[in-house]
Amino acid sequence: MSEQSDIFSLKGKTALVAGASSGIGHHAAWTLAKAGARVVLAARREDKLADAVRLMRAEGLDACAVALDVTQPSSIDSAWKTAERLMGKPVDILFNCAGITYVERFLSQDADQVSRIFDTNLKGAFLMAQQGARRMAQLGEGSIINVASTSGLRAAGRLSSYGAAKAGLLHLTSIMALELASKQIRVNAIAPGNIETDMHEHFESAGLAEHIRQRIPQRRFGQPRDLDGATLLLASDASRYITGAVIPVDGGQLLSWM
Repeated sequence: MSEQSDIFSLKGKTALVAGASSGIGHHAAWTLAKAGARVVLAARREDKLADAVRLMRAEGLDACAVALDVTQPSSIDSAWKTAERLMGKPVDILFNCAGITYVERFLSQDADQVSRIFDTNLKGAFLMAQQGARRMAQLGEGSIINVASTSGLRAAGRLSSYGAAKAGLLHLTSIMALELASKQIRVNAIAPGNIETDMHEHFESAGLAEHIRQRIPQRRFGQPRDLDGATLLLASDASRYITGAVIPVDGGQLLSWM
């Protein structure tokens, strides 16, 4: 019975959270740490990371921070090396969450916006996962959790490049899961719907929030804590025979679009 009750425990595990300075990534860092993991918070905004680490340590959680810009391969390499040095061991879990968006019509997006979206949400996620997988392959196990979006599973207006990048990330998740399964590396994805974070403010400013809320069967936007169950399932040994899965966390929103 004790083994069953500890199935979601992350004691003895080390997690790296990319995009941990705000939003879903920030919340996930707390969730993983409270479950017993030693957590490395990684993002560009080092001041935000420092504040988060200070608060986490005040609550007795084991956390540290590293600078990370997923659009720069040298920064990715440095972040992984620094994380391993600070923790004194390889990373078992990658929560791959760095992302940006623009709420803009297809005909209005410029080339710079498109490049930034793909460089961060797809190429950056690819390179982060690749570096993590190489290290986990030497360790002989690991879990990679790619944070995608329901926008990658269905068409959503004003999210053309973002949706395309997230669709690419979901397909990448499947390919990674297939190639890495023999190395005992699990690769899965969480596809959040509309979660109330800093990124969600783009929809507020565009005047789309209420329209979107009415299309959600639960008639509410999600909160970061609504992702805790999926996060802990995929990070822990509870999912040791799950790979290549996509878990939508959207209050039923995908159902209303089918």
